[in-house]
Amino acid sequence: MNPKNDSLRQRAADLRLHGVLEHWSEMSEADWLAKLIDWEEQARAQRSLERRLSAARIGRFKALADFDWSWPHQCDRVAIEALMTLDFITQGANVVLRGNNGVGKSMLAKNLAHQALVQGYTVRFTTAGEMLGELAAMDSDAALRRRLRHYVNPDLLVIDEIGYLSYSNRHADLLFELVNRRYESKSTMVTTNKAFADWGEVFPNAACVVSLIDRLVHHPR
Repeated sequence: MNPKNDSLRQRAADLRLHGVLEHWSEMSEADWLAKLIDWEEQARAQRSLERRLSAARIGRFKALADFDWSWPHQCDRVAIEALMTLDFITQGANVVLRGNNGVGKSMLAKNLAHQALVQGYTVRFTTAGEMLGELAAMDSDAALRRRLRHYVNPDLLVIDEIGYLSYSNRHADLLFELVNRRYESKSTMVTTNKAFADWGEVFPNAACVVSLIDRLVHHPR
């Protein structure tokens, strides 16, 4: 047995190169075969990344290398760099980025989202206002279920700007439903300018706020 040849055949099988596999005995020793499989893997990886980038809707952002770590002074660089390892995604843990307006929360979230995409994860980036408005506008239970899946399915969901607007009980219930469906199986990242103690201002009179926060901060990063 030739382990190198077996490995190459498995890669061809993973790529579903059925024509190559059917004629494997004729070409398995060809010098060009390994390069052909390399090219196909690279091309597919690039197309996959482009599709996931488009679906993620991250938009433009400043690279983390250009971030001014001296502002704000309380920004924990060690914690952010630890998050960039993406261990929190493999653990199904959530991430909460809290700080005042203009300190770079969205930029950090977009860098983390982009890193996740590069590493092969599926990502969806949205603002709280856009997502909750969209979900609340669904005109049937079936349409709502389909749209919820759109936000439940990605490996990482980033919800930006919680706290800049206030929402109805309906919006709060929808957010809780979404976070609850992802709970401990997929990672949700939120950025907010409000301490959790002030989320009652964001979701006035909503009965689910305590439960929502509980789901977000259980095993958070």
